Amino acid sequence: MKYQNPIVKGFNPDPSICKANGKYYLVTSTFQFFPGVPVYESDDLVNWELIGHCLTRKSQLNLEGSVSSGGIYAPTIRYHEGRFYMTTTNSTTQQNFIVYTDDIYGEWSEPVFIEQGGIDPSLYFEDGKVYFMSNGTDDFGNEGITQCEINILTGEKLSPSKSIWQGSGGRYLEGPHLYKINGIYYLVASEGGTEYGHMLTYAIGDNPYGPFTNYPKNPVLTNRNLGGFQIQAVGHGDLIEDNDGNWHLVHLAFRQIDRWLPFHHLGRETFLVPVSFDQDGWFTCGLNGTTEPSYEIKGDFIQKEVKTLTFENTDIEREWIYLRNPNKQDYNFTHEKVTLKGNQHTLDEFESPTFLGIRQTDFDSKIETTVSIDHGLAGLTIFMDDLHHYDLYIEKANDQYRVVGKINIGPLKQVVSRKYIQSNEARLIITSDALMYRLYIDEVKPENELAFGQTRYLSSEVAGGFTGVMIGIYAISEKEGNQAVFKNFKISY
Repeated sequence: MKYQNPIVKGFNPDPSICKANGKYYLVTSTFQFFPGVPVYESDDLVNWELIGHCLTRKSQLNLEGSVSSGGIYAPTIRYHEGRFYMTTTNSTTQQNFIVYTDDIYGEWSEPVFIEQGGIDPSLYFEDGKVYFMSNGTDDFGNEGITQCEINILTGEKLSPSKSIWQGSGGRYLEGPHLYKINGIYYLVASEGGTEYGHMLTYAIGDNPYGPFTNYPKNPVLTNRNLGGFQIQAVGHGDLIEDNDGNWHLVHLAFRQIDRWLPFHHLGRETFLVPVSFDQDGWFTCGLNGTTEPSYEIKGDFIQKEVKTLTFENTDIEREWIYLRNPNKQDYNFTHEKVTLKGNQHTLDEFESPTFLGIRQTDFDSKIETTVSIDHGLAGLTIFMDDLHHYDLYIEKANDQYRVVGKINIGPLKQVVSRKYIQSNEARLIITSDALMYRLYIDEVKPENELAFGQTRYLSSEVAGGFTGVMIGIYAISEKEGNQAVFKNFKISY
């Protein structure tokens, strides 16, 4: 059967995967958003269902003061002797930690903090030992992929941290994973930076500490030389053997907005490519070392895709996420509506505004909702980060109500248009294609357009950072008791 890439769309970078009880489990990075580290489940490696998050409590994930693209970096998930383990870095607190669970559908443990620093941590289990690795500096001042043995229950180091590989020569060595396959140890990592020069490289050895020999044809997977090709920034991969003995690799990449326009705003997404081993133990990936839009894979499945999202058909407490640690008392959900109690924090601050967001997963979309307010303001936002977002909202000003279209690009914040209305309720609509967002009131008509903004100004190439566009609803109010009610919400792709 043929599947289409990406397999997990929208802002879902740094994928890591494991297998347990015949199913596959995948986690991705979440940075300054809460809850942290989504857990996806699949029967076929192609269709993925969000079943929960690893970090659902502030005691596990403190994001206070986290800057945009701070917070949670590249997680790794592993399954060992009936238990799931997830390790990651909270870049805001500069700590590596592990959480674990015996029930993948339940809550995860409190963090076990690891004595080794660096970022992009990973785990490898063998013969009763637990190897912990990250990219950083070892106990002897050497940089590279750094490894030690740990007590997984306490985080205590049981051996010195030692640099075991310095990569194949590319910059920004990151995202290490260690495997033992047919008696050979494989150390897989990424180099080149998670942009247009990104690439996957690896080396092999006969011991978890090496020495490791570089794959002679590194990089094993990259799209860096495919100019005019939509899929770019291929790297940060994790190997998985399927239930039939075939090997695959999940990795991040992004879709640029046009063949000839090097901008991306949907975020780094999760892709899947086939892996083949030769008789000498070396493996290759994808099509001649590149990632294609589609591949054939064994299995009887239909790749499912949801084209319409509403409050009714999404799990608001699972699929929607917050900016930093929320005050849950400010949010009330039913299947028909969401009620937000606005606070004084705006989308421009490193705080926790009253905000709910869901990932934008395709270029072409129509977002619509009806919102009513008492005081303050509330509406829709196309949110990249605190400095880059397009807002369409209703506000009360001098006992009148008006709908506002506002563009925020770096330090430039412009109210493009205001339209006064007769009530405290308005229908808000935002449409998008690969190049443009357009903000409307009531209906999609030229005379109802209040503002527009190019997608490129919400791209990582302009905004910086590592996230992707979130479609958000939000409320702001200086006055206690303000409530904004959102109804008839729909995203159409």
